[in-house]
Formats: sequence, structure tokens, C-alpha cells
Amino acid sequence: MTAVTQPQTRSATTARSAHLVLWIFLVANLAIVELMFVTASPPAHNTLTSIGRFFGLHLAFVMALQLLLIARLPFLDRRLGMDKLTTWHRWTGFTLFWLVLLHPTFVLLGYSELDKISFLDEIPNLAGQMPVLLGMIAAGLLIVTAAVSLRLVRRRVSYETWHTLHLLVYAIVALGIVHQLFEGSAFKTNIFTQLYWWGLWAFALGALFVGRFFVPLLRNARHQLKVAAVVPEADDVVSVYITGQHLDRLDARAGQFFLWRFLGHNRWWQVNPFSLSAAPDGRSLRLTAKGIGETSAGLRRLPLGTRVFAEGPYGGFTAGQRVTDKTLLIAGGIGVTPIRALLEDNTLTGDIVVLYRVHEPAQAVLLGEMQNLASVRGATLHLLTGRTGAGSPPNNPFSPESLITLVPDIVERDVFVCGPSGMTDAVLRTLRALKVPARQRHAETFRLAS
Repeated sequence: MTAVTQPQTRSATTARSAHLVLWIFLVANLAIVELMFVTASPPAHNTLTSIGRFFGLHLAFVMALQLLLIARLPFLDRRLGMDKLTTWHRWTGFTLFWLVLLHPTFVLLGYSELDKISFLDEIPNLAGQMPVLLGMIAAGLLIVTAAVSLRLVRRRVSYETWHTLHLLVYAIVALGIVHQLFEGSAFKTNIFTQLYWWGLWAFALGALFVGRFFVPLLRNARHQLKVAAVVPEADDVVSVYITGQHLDRLDARAGQFFLWRFLGHNRWWQVNPFSLSAAPDGRSLRLTAKGIGETSAGLRRLPLGTRVFAEGPYGGFTAGQRVTDKTLLIAGGIGVTPIRALLEDNTLTGDIVVLYRVHEPAQAVLLGEMQNLASVRGATLHLLTGRTGAGSPPNNPFSPESLITLVPDIVERDVFVCGPSGMTDAVLRTLRALKVPARQRHAETFRLAS
């Protein structure tokens, strides 16, 4: 195994500390929530409404946790990266979905038993109370949001539509808070439970406001970003160069991405995640995008001087995540953008191997830049072409056998991968099969760019 430098050791330690903070926060707060449920006053009407209260209390807590996960807290983002946070975000979303079904179901069952009417008849009966109606509306909106996040549905809608629908989360939160104000009972037992509960929500909402609104507004007011140049790289790929003020204070790193809004080009609520395709130099930023969605397809028509509103930088897909002094960079298609920036990053030292996967050589955008950088850095660059499964034997560049042939010491390397989801998943499966340690596997997929 290769030697580990001191800065890399600190990086691994900070990632573990972030995981530890998340688990401590989760376990400690769940313990308090369970205690609140057990000591709640007044008691529930019957067993069914008691179960409904149990699910409702946990539903509210999980919603507050979800707000913290989407607040883009720098402490977590820099140490874990968006894709590790995605796992928490996705499982929290699934938990919310089931809790939002179970909570009203048991409440309705309990009250239908008390009122001696059917379950269905109890629905309009309780909906006649405004706080309950608001809770029902919030539950319905949450189910819609969860439905459009299912992978089967997600593949069928544009990124812009998916992101816009996720703005419903703000309406869900507002309705949920009003519902809790009038209907909550488990956290109204005494002054301490009330202070804890609303303190938790104040922390979650404050983190969301600071991370999603205050910090981006402050940064954009300071840096005054605008489009300086638009350069076509291929028929459907374009690079956008952006300048501004005091960019050396932006603290952006190669491998990170921003959420971009081009004022006048797309609607204010539409935002797209694009990685930096060049290492930041303190004077300009560059993104390179393929014309897939409505926004990216129109970037080549951006007028020079267009004002840019950017949120970020985000992501832990940086050289600072390494724990070894050897690196393997794997890019697929337009996923080459953060890989190209990493290859340019002077902090990425040591032995570097690059695998660039495309179907045809003509699709390898930025290939000339990659070759020049590889030559300067003394890196080894392999262009992997051909259709997967074609030929005899079948072309499968990311099978365990193929990867170990191309990179015999892969187990001793940090591996950074960015590309289409199918390719990224295949690479990660192979890395696990080859027993590449988890802390050496780094993937960027933008799944938490909502």
C-alpha cells in the first residue's frame, strides 16, 4: 500500500468526523423524541390515535432532518460531498413517504373508531378542521414530490421540471409548521419539550435560510459574475467562461460544481448543476455543458455580459479527499468536465492514470486539453471507445478483468469517477469486487442538486 501524506490523513479524519456528527445528532434527537412520545400529555384517545401520534412526531422530526440535509451546510458538504449526502437524503425521503402515509391513516382509523363511522366518512369529518386540512394538503404535496423522485419517473421528466416540482418542499414545510402549531401535543408537555422542539425547527429553518438564500445572495453581490465568452466545443457541447470580482476569495476547487442561473436566459426558479471544467485560477471560471435540457441546450446563445447567479461551490469531489498518493480518474461522456479540472489541479500530485470512456473518438470533448494536461503532468491517459458488449470477446472496459489489466495497482489508488449513471454504477460495482477500500472510491452524480 502506498504511503499516506499528512494532509490526506487529515482529510480522511474530517470525513469520519462528519459521519460521526451526523450519527450523534440523529441518535441523540431520536432518543429525545422517543422520550417525548412516552411522556406526552394529554394521553391519546385510543391505541390507534396513539400510534398515529407516534408516526406524526417522527414525521415532523424526519422533515426537520431533511431540511438540514438540503441546506447545503459547508461542514457536511466539504467533508462528505453531495453524493454521500445523497444516500442520507434519499433514505430520509423514503422514510418521509411512509410516515406521511402511516400518520394520517392511523389517526383516521382512531377517530373513526371513536366517532363510530367508517374510515372514509372520517376523512371529510376531520378535513373540516382547518389545521387538519392543511396537514392533509402537505401530505398530498409530499407524496407528489416523492413520486417524481422515483427513478422510473425521474428519467421521463426534464431536469428543469423535476427541480421546479421540488420547490413544493417549501410549501410542505410551511403547511407542516402550521399543522404542528395547532395539532401537536407530544411536544407541548412542558416548557422544556417546547423549547427543544421549536429550537430544533429554528435550527433547521435557519440552516436552510442561510445555506440556500443568505450565503448565495451575499456571494453573488460580492463577485458580480457575468458571461465573458461562449466557446462551442462540439455540435452539442459548449464552454462558458465567467468572470467577476474577487474570484480568488470564492474558495472554489477543481472537481466542484455550482448551481447556475443565467439571468434572462432561464426562469429564476430554474437552476442547473454544472461542474467546473477547468481548475479555478482566481480570475475566471469555466463550465462545459452538453445540450440535454432546456437550459444547457441554449447556452451557446448566451449574450456576452449576461449576469450569472451561482450557488456554490459544492461537492467533495476534490483532491482533498485522497487517502493515497496514486490516483485513477475515470470519465464518461460529458462527465469529463470535473475530471479534466482535477487533472489540471496542482494539488493532485503523485502517479495519475486517466480513463476516458466514449463510444466514438469524435465524442471525446476536451480530449486535446486532456492530452496536453496529461503530457505536462506526466499522467497516463487511455481513451476507451466502442459500444459496450459489442465484438468478441464483448467490449466491457469496466469489468473487473479489464480494469485490473489497465490499472494493475488499482487497489492502491484513489478512484474518482464521473459519467452517466449506468457507467458510474458499473465502475463502483467493479471497485467493490476488486476490494478497493470504500474511502478510496469517489463518485460525482449530482443526485442532490435539488
